[in-house]
Amino acid sequence: MGRATQPFGTQWLASRLAGLLPGFPDVRLVVAFSGGVDSTALLAALAANRPKGLRVRAIHVNHGLHPNAASWSEHCRALARDVGVQLEVLAAKVARPGGVSLEAAARDARYAVLGRALEVGEFLLTAHHEDDQLETVLLQLFRGAGMAGLAAMPDIAPFAAGWLARPLLSRSRAELLEWVRGAGLSWVDDDTNADETLDRNYLRRRVLPLIRERWRGVGSAVSRSARHAAEGQRLLDMVARRDVERASSGAGLFVPTLRALQPDRRRNALRFWIAKSGARVPDTSRLEELAGPVIDARPDSCPRVAWGEVEVQRHADVLSINSTAAQRGAHVPQAVEPPPIDWPWRSAPVLQLPGGTLELKPDAHGPIDLDALPDTVTVRHRQGGERLRPRRGGPRRALKSLLQESHLPIGERARLPLVFSGPTLLAAGSVWVDESIQVTSDTAHRGRLVHGPRAPDE
Repeated sequence: MGRATQPFGTQWLASRLAGLLPGFPDVRLVVAFSGGVDSTALLAALAANRPKGLRVRAIHVNHGLHPNAASWSEHCRALARDVGVQLEVLAAKVARPGGVSLEAAARDARYAVLGRALEVGEFLLTAHHEDDQLETVLLQLFRGAGMAGLAAMPDIAPFAAGWLARPLLSRSRAELLEWVRGAGLSWVDDDTNADETLDRNYLRRRVLPLIRERWRGVGSAVSRSARHAAEGQRLLDMVARRDVERASSGAGLFVPTLRALQPDRRRNALRFWIAKSGARVPDTSRLEELAGPVIDARPDSCPRVAWGEVEVQRHADVLSINSTAAQRGAHVPQAVEPPPIDWPWRSAPVLQLPGGTLELKPDAHGPIDLDALPDTVTVRHRQGGERLRPRRGGPRRALKSLLQESHLPIGERARLPLVFSGPTLLAAGSVWVDESIQVTSDTAHRGRLVHGPRAPDE
């Protein structure tokens, strides 16, 4: 996702969403609409000349923290009505656990509300842009963040019952403002954005103008660095997932297995395990304590480490995690598998998937009989219990067993797209093909599936 050359507007946004969202325009979108310039540009550009089949609604979250909160909600209702989009106004209850800033608490409350409102398979769109990404990377750097923090905001990620997408990360705040003004639209001005006691505002108002004066392309350059960091983090997560699976003891981790890991790999596994539980990852000193003294302690000492509302304790040779917030039923957005996608492969041989592509290529030596393949198939990820017959005349095999025997990395197994016709599994990525569509001596048209990463747009 490099610097966009086409001006921001309805046409550019539709093209961007087509490359970002599987199945576009036959998708359901939810715009997180604050009423500010950025989300006004997103909602208005999306609503204008929307493609057939595209369903759009919007949600405004009222935090109740500002005296003008009610009037902002009314402004959002009026603008949504003017552009022909259904708007729902939802209230957020902002709680501040110890050590959490009001800004962070409001953000957590907002995403909790949005997550609960998102229906299965919907895409939540936020108006984060290139300047937001730059600010986020720099703030994470100033706070001593690791690879995950420097990766900042991905353009698409699983969220609650659907997906969270940020289509504007290649556009600047200035471009969006220019478009909104040109369209004659009004927006909400939040005077707290001028409060320079808040780190992000200070950075935006005092520091970044000087940086941009010296380095004109800093926004796109830092965004590119964030994407590189995200690639590195994905590799770390693949290693951590494998280590956590090996060390798993129910919901806990088996200490002797962790102790056998090198210290940096042990910290990586612990960080991954804690994050996947829905709890906040601890700071460096507490993570070091978990990876060192807690792991090395005597089995009968029951050491524990706590931060905020999270506690990790060792009982004998098992580490367990407890989150008070989770026990109280606090909302933690959970990643879910993406919804199934209908794929008319003859008219659209390349299917865009989050993080990759699936392509059906004609190939004189391919293993698939194209005439035996239905014109439209369904693509989804594993749900468990899938079976196919990978060898003609051989037994039907459980996909789980095939994956275990294949030695594919854990991360690749989780992302492997499965091709179905109704309930029948026809192919697992480019690795296995079911007997029902395998070539025979009479096959006239052969092909093969190619599953690969999405080419970077730089």
